[in-house]
Amino acid sequence: MSARNDRNRQHLVGKVADALRARIAAQPAQGSVAARARNQRGGLDLRKRLLIVAGVLGLGSLALVVRAFDVQVVNNDFYLQQGQARSLREIPIPTSRGMITDRNGEPLAVSTPVESVWANPKELLANPARIPELAAALGVPADVLTRKLSQRANKEFLYLKRRISPEQARRILAHNVPGVFSQREFRRFYPQGEAMAHVLGFTNVDDRGQEGLELSFDHILSGKPGSKRVIRDGQGRIVESVDLIKAAEPGQDLTLTIDRRIQFLAYRELRNQLTKTGASSGSAVILDVATGEVLAMVNLPSFNPNAAAMGNIEAHRNRAVTDVFEPGSTMKPITVAAALNARIVTPNTRIDLNPGWMALDRKYTIRDHSNYGVQTVTGIITKSSNIGAAKLAARMDDKYFYDFVHQFGYGQKPGSGFPGESSGVLTAPGSPSWYGTTKATMSYGYGMSATPLQIAMVYAALGNGGKLIRPTFVKGERHEPKQVLDPQIAHEVMRMMQTVTETGGTATQAAILGYHVAGKTGTARKFSETGGYTRRYLSYFAGVVPVQNPRFSMVVIVNDPDPERGYFGGLVSAPVFRSVMDGALRLMDVPPDDIDTWMAAQTKAQHANELRGEEGPVLPDATAAPLADATLPTPVSGGAQ
Repeated sequence: MSARNDRNRQHLVGKVADALRARIAAQPAQGSVAARARNQRGGLDLRKRLLIVAGVLGLGSLALVVRAFDVQVVNNDFYLQQGQARSLREIPIPTSRGMITDRNGEPLAVSTPVESVWANPKELLANPARIPELAAALGVPADVLTRKLSQRANKEFLYLKRRISPEQARRILAHNVPGVFSQREFRRFYPQGEAMAHVLGFTNVDDRGQEGLELSFDHILSGKPGSKRVIRDGQGRIVESVDLIKAAEPGQDLTLTIDRRIQFLAYRELRNQLTKTGASSGSAVILDVATGEVLAMVNLPSFNPNAAAMGNIEAHRNRAVTDVFEPGSTMKPITVAAALNARIVTPNTRIDLNPGWMALDRKYTIRDHSNYGVQTVTGIITKSSNIGAAKLAARMDDKYFYDFVHQFGYGQKPGSGFPGESSGVLTAPGSPSWYGTTKATMSYGYGMSATPLQIAMVYAALGNGGKLIRPTFVKGERHEPKQVLDPQIAHEVMRMMQTVTETGGTATQAAILGYHVAGKTGTARKFSETGGYTRRYLSYFAGVVPVQNPRFSMVVIVNDPDPERGYFGGLVSAPVFRSVMDGALRLMDVPPDDIDTWMAAQTKAQHANELRGEEGPVLPDATAAPLADATLPTPVSGGAQ
C-alpha cells in the first residue's frame, strides 16, 4: 500500500517538472515580442516629446523676442523712466546773494563761493571701516560722526561740514570715502566788521537774512536758485549735465545811504568815549538834513557779523532803532517851538526862574541845576532850564501841546523800514496815563520816550525849515516832506540852540571851529524797575551843523557813564558830536559858515607861534581835503558762522 503511494507521488512530481520545463522553454519567445512592442511605443513617445519641447522653446523664444521688441521699441517710456530715475537727477543751481554797498559803491556785504561736504548715510554706513578715516578728515570724533549717521540711517542726505573753503573740501574728498560728496554754496562776508554790524545785520547758514537790512531786504538780496538735470554714476558722481531746467537769478545789489567813512568815525569816537567815561553802552545816529538819508548809525557794544553765532546775542540789537529812552532836555527846543508857534512868547520874552525850584501839584518839585534868575526864552534853552520849559508848557492847552509834539514823530514809528522799529511812548490827554504833572514833565523830556533815530529825525526837521522827512537807508529813495513847523520859527529855534554851543552855553565842547553849531544837551536820570529814578544817567547831545545851511543832524546817547567821571551831556556826549562832525564836514566838503571865527583863531595861533619862534599854522585848515582812507579800519577776518 505504501509502495503504491510512493509510485503515485513520483509520477505527480514528474508531471509538474515536465510542465515547468515546457513553460520555461516558451518564455524567451514571448519576451522578445513584448520588448519589440515596447520599443516601438517608446520611439513614438520620444519623438512626440522632442517635438513638444521644441515647440515650447520656440514659442518661448518668440514670446521673448516679441516682449523685447515691445519693451525696447514700442512701449519703452516706462522702463526708460525707471532707468533715468536711478541715474538722472534734478539738482539745484545755487545763486549768489546781492552785494550791499555804501553810498560811494564801497562793498559792505559780499557773498563768496564756498563748499559744503555731505554724505549719503545709507552708503556710508555700509562701509563702517572708512568712518574713522572720514572723521579724522572732518576733525570730529568718530563716535560722534557714527551717531549722527545712525540717526539718519534711513535718509540719503546729511551735511557733514558746511561753508568751508574749496581747498578744505578737496582735502576731505581726496580720501575717496564712499557716499561722501560736496556741493557749491555761498557765504556772506562783512569787510567792515563790528563798525557796520547793527545796520547790516547778518545771514544764517542758509544765507538768509536774520537781522538788520539783510533781513529787511532779504527778498531783494537773496535771488532765485536755478535747477538742472544731471546723470550720476553708481557712486553718486555727476558724469554729465543733461538739461538746464531753470537758470539761476542772482540777487540784486543794494546801495545804502550809509557813508562808511562817517560810519567808522562815529564808531571810533563813540567807542573811545565809552572807554573814557566807563559807560555801559552808547548809540549815535547821523542824518542828512535835506533828504532824511541815514549817513551813519552805530551802537556799542557791537559784535562781529562774520561770526555772529559766537557772540553775545544781546549785542545784536540795534539800540538806535529799537530801544527807547526818556529824551531829557533834548525835548526843550520842541517845547519852545510849540510856545512860539502858539504866539504866546517870543525869543526875547522874559521868564522868572527864581528861586531855582518850583512846586508842582503839591507832590512834585521841579528843580534847575542852579538858580538862573530871570531869563529870556532863548536863555531857557541856553541854560537848559526845567522850570522855564514847565512854565511855557503851562501856558499851552493840553491837546495843543500833545498834537504839536506828536506831529514831529514822537509816539510814531519813524518809517525807515528797519526791522523792529519802536514808536516810543507819548501819552495822550484824557488817557489813564495822563496825570496833572504829565504835560510839565513832558516839556523837559520826562514821562515820554523815544529812540535815538526819532530824536535825530526831529532835529533834522528843525534844520530843514520845519519839514519832517522819514529817514531812509536806501540811496535814491525819497520820502515826501511834511511841513510841521513854520520855517521862520524853525530858523529862530536854530538860532536859539546855537547859543548852547557858544560861551555861556551847556555844550561848548560841541563847538566846531569854522562852523556854527545848533544843539541841545540832555541829562536824564534812569528809571528804576522798582519805581522812581536812580542815580544813574543817560547823557545826550543832539545837534545840527552848520546853522547857515544845515547839512547834518546828529544824536549821541551815552548810557550809564560813571558819575565820578562826569555824566552831563555837555561833558560826555558833546565831545563825540564835535569829533565826528568835524571829520564829516571835511569828508563831505561842506563849506564853513563861520569864517570870521576861524580866521581870528588862525591869526591868534600864528601870533603865538611867532612869539615862540615857530613856523606854520597850528589850527587845521577848515577847507582841508577829505580825510585819507588810512583812517578807515582794515577788513576783519571772517570767522565760522
